[in-house]
Amino acid sequence: MQMTMRWFGPEQDKIPLEYIRQVPGVEGVVGALYDVPVGETWPKDKIRALVDQAHQAGLTMEVIESVNIHDDIKIGLPSRDRYIANYQQTIRHLAEFGVKVICYNFMPVFDWMKTEMNYVLPDGSVTMAFEKKGIDKSLEEVVKEVLDNANGFALPGWEPERLAQVQQLFAKYDGVDDDRLRENLAYFLQAVIPVCEEVGVKMAIHPDDPPYSIFGLPRVVKNRDDLDWICQVVDSEANGITLCTGSIAEDPANDVYQILAEFTRRKRIHFAHVRNIKLIQDKDFYESAHLSRCGSLDMYQVMKALYDNGFDGYIRSDHGRFIWGETGRPGYGLYDRAVGTNYLLGLWEALQKR
Repeated sequence: MQMTMRWFGPEQDKIPLEYIRQVPGVEGVVGALYDVPVGETWPKDKIRALVDQAHQAGLTMEVIESVNIHDDIKIGLPSRDRYIANYQQTIRHLAEFGVKVICYNFMPVFDWMKTEMNYVLPDGSVTMAFEKKGIDKSLEEVVKEVLDNANGFALPGWEPERLAQVQQLFAKYDGVDDDRLRENLAYFLQAVIPVCEEVGVKMAIHPDDPPYSIFGLPRVVKNRDDLDWICQVVDSEANGITLCTGSIAEDPANDVYQILAEFTRRKRIHFAHVRNIKLIQDKDFYESAHLSRCGSLDMYQVMKALYDNGFDGYIRSDHGRFIWGETGRPGYGLYDRAVGTNYLLGLWEALQKR
């Protein structure tokens, strides 16, 4: 198991690599390029510069999060083949610089959804939350609220230029239901997994966030059966999962511990995002501190399901509150993620020493 933290690069992250290097137990950073348009091939020189920065700081960069997928692939337009060819080339380029895992998602329009970016908890810390009443408004209003509360940071999956015409983007998905989206995901995987096998890279799909339909959009990565279908549609260890405990737990019907145990045992969880959430009512939730008693998940059981079933992939403490006066990119302050990281490492050590 390798503990990592997400880092958005020198232009997009206020947290320097030397600070991340000082978090006990963190061996690597998870990075990405944000100045390459979605669908275009990532150039080697940009990848080299990104990876070299991590190495110079004494950290690995073996996981990329994310190489986003162009909407034309998700919709199934004729132009998708060009974008898939670009994606295949990006996989080859990343492999040359030691990347082992690519995290991605297949969510239409929005890569994730929160309705409150600065949700204040009773202790004064600030977190993100989702309440269904918060999306009971126009698409333009929802987009504006998220972007206006991003604290001045670009949010991956919420590119303003792409969402400026959100109604037109929604119209492109007209007729794309769960079955059609699933077919388009299969088409994509059948094209890219053979390339991954050639170069030693593993794809790791992130669950839908939230794992149920919003705005009438299709959802195909929302529960155990969806994950099973994905693993079987291209039956290769290179075709795997980024298991995000927070996203899966947003639907109380999902048995997070059983899902973790099964797909770890099947060697399909290549990357784990481990965070806690507090379910409020009727699927509304906020992102809590990692500690078990702060949320709705038993984090000991989360780590136990991974450990007992032989998890040997990459892991990161996912999302953190703003504590001790820190501000920055919502969900990605340094302090609470560092606290969460060492809590998870403490649980892991306890499991090793049982």
